[in-house]
Amino acid sequence: MLKLNKTNSVLLNAEYLPSNNCDNRPTDVEIDTIILHCISLPEGNYSTDYVIDFFLNKLNLNAHSSFQKLKDIKVSSHIFIRRNGDIIQFVPFDLRAWHAGKSSFKGRENFNDFSIGIELEGTTTSVFEEIQYDILKNVIKTLKSSYTSIEDNNILGHSDISPDRKSDPGPFFNWNKIK
Repeated sequence: MLKLNKTNSVLLNAEYLPSNNCDNRPTDVEIDTIILHCISLPEGNYSTDYVIDFFLNKLNLNAHSSFQKLKDIKVSSHIFIRRNGDIIQFVPFDLRAWHAGKSSFKGRENFNDFSIGIELEGTTTSVFEEIQYDILKNVIKTLKSSYTSIEDNNILGHSDISPDRKSDPGPFFNWNKIK
């Protein structure tokens, strides 16, 4: 099982690359939700560090024509799970990462306030690697033991909370592999 450093809310087993794209959560908020996403830059290319650069505000917008649409966008996630299973943490869990954007589900809004964002390296049109599912399941187990308000029905896709804008993690994500 992965271990969480309770002092700084960072996984001990992850590479920690602090992103500035975060802020404090609202006072007295209870972390009770996990939001699953997928990302690759350029889309479908898994052999670069462009996602890392994007979350750290270091993306060279001239490196690929598709990057121009990312100009002035500031986003992050708490965790990024690469295709090979490597875990990178960008934001401590006790801080609010900017991953959900405008969001609403079952009468709740502003999911960044009370959720943990996990990005899987991938696309909505491709399958994920078995190692990613294994690592994700382990991350979820660790988070659920530290944040006891997280229940299985509060593990959602970005598409659940922003269906008009987002489709990730997509139809090829196998939800049964993380239960």
